[in-house]
Amino acid sequence: MNLNLLMIIVMFAAVLGLGYAALNFYLTKKLKEGNERMQYIAGKIREGANAFIFYEYKIVAIIAACVALVLGLFIAWEAGVAFIIGAVMSATAGFVGMKIATYANVRVTNAANESRNIGKTLKVAFRGGSVMGLCVAGFALLGAVIVYCCFAWGGGMINVGGANLAEIVVEHQNPITKQWYNLSIILSGYALGCSIIALFNRVGGGIYTKAADMGADLVGKTEAHIPEDDPRNPATIADNVGDNVGDVAGLGADLLESYIGSIMATVILAIELFVHSAAGTLTPSILQKMVLFPLIFAGIGLIGCVIGISYPLLKPKLSNNPHMELNLATWISAGVTLVGGCLLSIFLFKGETAEVLKAAKLSIGPVTPWVCAAIGIVAGILIGIVSEYYTSYDYKPTRRISEASKEGAALTITQGMATGMISTMLPVVILGVAIFASFAIGGMFGVGCGAMGMLSFVAATVSVDTYGPISDNAGGIAEMSMLDEDVREITDKLDSVGNTTAAIGKGFAIGSAALATMSMMSSYLYAAGEGFLQDGANLLLNIIRGDIIVGAILGAAIPFLFSGMLINAVAKAARKMVEEVRRQFRENPKILTGEEDPDSTKCVTISSQGALKQMIVPSVVAIAIPVVCGFLFGAGFVGGILIGATLSAIMLAIYTGNAGGAWDNAKKYIESGGVEGVKKGEEGYDAVHDAAVVGDTVGDPLKDTVGPSLDILIKIMSTISLVCVVVFSHWNLLSACGVHFA
Repeated sequence: MNLNLLMIIVMFAAVLGLGYAALNFYLTKKLKEGNERMQYIAGKIREGANAFIFYEYKIVAIIAACVALVLGLFIAWEAGVAFIIGAVMSATAGFVGMKIATYANVRVTNAANESRNIGKTLKVAFRGGSVMGLCVAGFALLGAVIVYCCFAWGGGMINVGGANLAEIVVEHQNPITKQWYNLSIILSGYALGCSIIALFNRVGGGIYTKAADMGADLVGKTEAHIPEDDPRNPATIADNVGDNVGDVAGLGADLLESYIGSIMATVILAIELFVHSAAGTLTPSILQKMVLFPLIFAGIGLIGCVIGISYPLLKPKLSNNPHMELNLATWISAGVTLVGGCLLSIFLFKGETAEVLKAAKLSIGPVTPWVCAAIGIVAGILIGIVSEYYTSYDYKPTRRISEASKEGAALTITQGMATGMISTMLPVVILGVAIFASFAIGGMFGVGCGAMGMLSFVAATVSVDTYGPISDNAGGIAEMSMLDEDVREITDKLDSVGNTTAAIGKGFAIGSAALATMSMMSSYLYAAGEGFLQDGANLLLNIIRGDIIVGAILGAAIPFLFSGMLINAVAKAARKMVEEVRRQFRENPKILTGEEDPDSTKCVTISSQGALKQMIVPSVVAIAIPVVCGFLFGAGFVGGILIGATLSAIMLAIYTGNAGGAWDNAKKYIESGGVEGVKKGEEGYDAVHDAAVVGDTVGDPLKDTVGPSLDILIKIMSTISLVCVVVFSHWNLLSACGVHFA
């Protein structure tokens, strides 16, 4: 199969995805915004989101420039350039997604108001969400193609026409540190650029949205007993702004980072496997195919997503079952991706001999990479189903939390914590089976393919996930515009479906983070070299070695430190929000009677300032700890940190996500009248509902700030460790003092 033709397919996929995103952006913006009140509220939300994202990107740009400079000077100038490309692609995707969400929200409200039809309203919301999904995959692939063309082939770092190993994977030397590096470091730089933007978007957006949400709930719902998104609540606008900067821009950058992380981890591992294979066992041909397979598979996935996303957008009349329509869009995307990926795997690897495939650990022949990718997809779906079981109020675990709210807030919290902890077991078992099966079939390259498979149709999953906050915003605008209850009923139906479909998205994110981190860590051990290689090729990490076990213990604590800092940041900003809402209610009683409008601008400012101030330290800690520890204690210590951090972060991410989701839906189950003897308007309802709101408030920073950020934490730690190990494996304080661990 012509490899140049395959690269053209990838470039075509990127252009197709971005072109379709531009078309949907234009078609969404053409729709009517509704009455003057709706336009005014949407304008305030848009203004707040724009102000926050511009301020956030100014801070991130300064930090990114410093990181790029350090990479360029001390690691490789190509890595610095690739880092900037990754940062620009991630930031652009997040910005475009946030912009369309602030245009789509009011148009969804107007569609619901004019049509009073769920199907027609769904089409508007999903078209808006599709822009974010297509931009995530399109910009990620575009950046990857640029890096490949500039450095892999244009820069001569992969030369398949070489006569020997040194000529095939070409190494360059840093003029300052005198250390050698190959294409792996450049690709890691690109992944790191995506990761840093994702981390700041997720952390900053998560702090913003949850501070506003908690402030609005704690005073509005539990003290003033006014509905959610009531126009009398001054924190409501800030809460709706938070949906856009946290659940849209943050989500998009997060999954773009996961997407690129899984692709690059697989490619990097293929390069390292080739470099450390016995002479002659792996050929230049198989190397080029293993390096290209993840990128081409992702391109096929994006083409599949364009087809899947088109289904609900081009269908003349959608049903009143949004869950079915969204699932069909996702399954069509996944089906096309799987069929196309299978054909790719067969045709790409069929020309290789059995000996070469065996040396590459592709044990079941040409279809091995595809089978591993399919295992990843199945594992991601199963983890999502488990998450849905523990978080949806259609099932017993969440209903038990609702029942516990009858006895007060303490038991609500206790029951939710228990549910979250228990929910970690099954996903870990599924992950373990997926890793074991992928490794048995395709070695560590197979594990990387599993991670890549989970996110191969990311454009569809992000489109569905983004549709949720757009619908949520639409409901808020309907409430604040005082439209008929029928309108809010339609938007609430769409929002509740979005919450359910998001559970599968979180399953893919957690699973791919674990698998991609394993692949990246294997590459790290290869790059660290001596001390981690047995017989020159097989990886060896001796966990009972002094520096490694201490590093593992420290690493296990890092996700807890990081999570605590994030929760503390949300709490600080939320306290200021609560004080401000109380002050306005206290000093101006006419707000609660509806005679005067609240000062929502002040609340937006509080959330913005709180998020921007508090996001820097946790983000810098995630980046700095592995680097500082590497230069102090060496590569083995950092290897231990990566093991410990990955294991504890996986458990913590599942726990926080599921516990928070269960508390949220337990509250909604009570509000829907599902708990026997607890009906709205009857005696005792307020006390039970208040207890559930407390649980939901505790869960807010867990599910929307901590959980998603932990996925990024473990990937960014492994990526930056891989980038820097070429230096600190030789230059560290412990080695300088003559201390060596055998």
